[in-house]
Amino acid sequence: MGIFRSAARRSVGSVGLNTLLAIASVLATMLPPAAARADDAPWGCQVLLCAASQNPGWHGVPYCVPPMTKLIAAMKLPGFTWPICPGAGTGAPGYQQYDDCPAGYTPTEDMSGHGGGSQSSCVKRAASAGGHGNNGEAIDRIARPLKKEPYYFDITGSGGDKSRFWFDLQL
Repeated sequence: MGIFRSAARRSVGSVGLNTLLAIASVLATMLPPAAARADDAPWGCQVLLCAASQNPGWHGVPYCVPPMTKLIAAMKLPGFTWPICPGAGTGAPGYQQYDDCPAGYTPTEDMSGHGGGSQSSCVKRAASAGGHGNNGEAIDRIARPLKKEPYYFDITGSGGDKSRFWFDLQL
């Protein structure tokens, strides 16, 4: 358990420390009594612990690079299924491609005409002096920013509170 606790202290700020300690507790109960190393945890639990690592993210935690690199390679294979951590109750992560629009802009569907519901643009509407066919409204449309860390896990802490941990899968 000491390895989990020290890894959690190094990899997260105070906001998520209790949540990561709860994850580590779940992992510890799944290991045989003689096991004391974090890398003995099931792969899905390694991925969960590493994905939840913040400041530094998983890239900056040497223990996390091998299981996350293995995950990224496995995702390219046919029939890939997300490795899970039994007992953690998280399953596969969520994914949110786009970041919030800048202040004053609202998300909107793109103008491709193909539908699909992707809100890949941000628009800002403002009154205009008029003109031909614009109904007195100026529209500024920009591409919606992409999230740098689009994947997330919602993890329930020991007190029942949920924390969201964002991560990327870029090498």
